[in-house]
Amino acid sequence: MREDVIHFEALGEEAIHIKEETEAKQRLGLLPQDFKYIITPENLQTYMEGHKNTELPDIITTKTHSKLPKQYLQGNKKSIITRSAGYDHFENLQRVINLASLREYCVNAVAQTAIKFVYAMAGRLNEYTENTKTFERNKTKSFMELGPNRTATVFGVGKIGKRVYELLEGNGLNVQAVDIREDELKELYKGTVKFVTKEEAIQTSDIIVNVMNLTKDPESRFYNVNYFSEEYLSQAKKGLLFVNVTRGDIAPESVLLKLYKENIVGGIGLDVFTDEAGFSKLIKGEIASDEKDHKAAKEIVENSLNHTENFYVQPHQGFNSDLAAIDKAREAVNHICDWYKNDKEKFNEQLPYYQG
Repeated sequence: MREDVIHFEALGEEAIHIKEETEAKQRLGLLPQDFKYIITPENLQTYMEGHKNTELPDIITTKTHSKLPKQYLQGNKKSIITRSAGYDHFENLQRVINLASLREYCVNAVAQTAIKFVYAMAGRLNEYTENTKTFERNKTKSFMELGPNRTATVFGVGKIGKRVYELLEGNGLNVQAVDIREDELKELYKGTVKFVTKEEAIQTSDIIVNVMNLTKDPESRFYNVNYFSEEYLSQAKKGLLFVNVTRGDIAPESVLLKLYKENIVGGIGLDVFTDEAGFSKLIKGEIASDEKDHKAAKEIVENSLNHTENFYVQPHQGFNSDLAAIDKAREAVNHICDWYKNDKEKFNEQLPYYQG
């Protein structure tokens, strides 16, 4: 018999928590007692290659490396939960499918990851670590002390961005924000967020933290591929520290590296990379690439690992805290419960989250 749902790309503790949350919802009567599900670490296309007779259910959950078969989109309207805060990999299908992402689970985890990068860059952690080998104390560059005389700008103050904003404030920084939804968010945040224009931000920022969702649709007012262009970032104060914890495509690595070498950018902290699927293959030696952002990202990673530059990287792990793993599974299963409550027609919260 066909499963009620299949969870693709469910790894490690996440898979365990999905099972626990499903069973808990069954006990509460929020899911059928005979609810049938599969949890697999494989992406959709790999799983289907090994299970050719499997008929996909009307609702599935995935992460970013699954691709939907064209024939799956035919017939009944399908419902997809992407178990990520990002949704750009399916965004173009939002009018064809019911599409929901996870907008609660990783708020604190990703925000704390951003602050980790801020401290590493401001403190010149690589240089100070390397100096310990020889106990060098005379030729060490001064680190950036965080305080009210330093300005940090958060780009994108949704739930994660708002938490980043609060943590930066807690560290004594002068904090401001840029968001195209400024008018709506001013009412939501009741004056607790200081908004500035994109133009003012680049002139005044010592630190920039990107927390924007990637929007690839050129017709959307939220379109932000290559948002942090060379033309824009070249206007920054010398020594700008740049953190990106959402999607690499928003801030090209080739631009960040070029401006670092020109002493405009003073530090880079990346939890994400442009075209991560392709870049991961490059890093693992599975492919060669002359694409400029791939090459620049590889140089950034190598210089981070050998501690030669003020670069700090990790492979999109910002959501991977102990608490976030539980919340991630819970929110995904809650979406499924909502789908059942809505007679399998829609989620309570789904794209488009914002109009325009």
